[in-house]
Amino acid sequence: MAEPFRAERAERVAAFVVPLPADRAFALFTPEGEKSWADGWHPEYLHPADGRIAHGMVFRTRAGGEDTVWTVARFEPPTLVEYVRCTPASRTAIVTVRCTPLDGERCTVAVGYAFTGLTEAGNEWIRAMDERRYAEFIDGWRSEIEAMLARGAARTAVQ
Repeated sequence: MAEPFRAERAERVAAFVVPLPADRAFALFTPEGEKSWADGWHPEYLHPADGRIAHGMVFRTRAGGEDTVWTVARFEPPTLVEYVRCTPASRTAIVTVRCTPLDGERCTVAVGYAFTGLTEAGNEWIRAMDERRYAEFIDGWRSEIEAMLARGAARTAVQ
C-alpha cells in the first residue's frame, strides 16, 4: 500500500526599499497595480467583475502554464494586503505584502509567502524555492518596479 501524501510547507520572507511613499507603493501590490510593473501579469476578475479590490475579491491568473486562483484575505490600505492563492495541480500559498514607511518618500516592502504542497509536484516546487531562489524572485520585483519608475509609468499606476 502506498504511503499517504505528505504536504510540505515552507515560509519565506524578503524585503526591499521602494522610492515611493507607502500609500503610493501599496497600490503597486493590488491586482490592478501590479499590471504596471509585472511582465505577463493579467488578472481575470471573477468577483467583483470590475476589479475593485476589497476583502473577498477573487481573481485568476494564467502564467507559466499554471492556472492560479487568488482571494484577497486581508485588505488594510495603505500598509497590508494578504492573498490566499491556489494552483490546484501544485500548491497553495498565503501571500502577505506589507509597506512600512521609512520617511515621506520611501518605504520598505516586505513580501512573505507561506507555501503548502498539494501534490508531489508542488512539494518539489517548494523544495526548489529555497531561501536563495526566493530572495532572487523578490529581488526581481524590486528590479521591475525600479524599471517602471525609471520609465515614469508609476505616475498613472500609483496616483
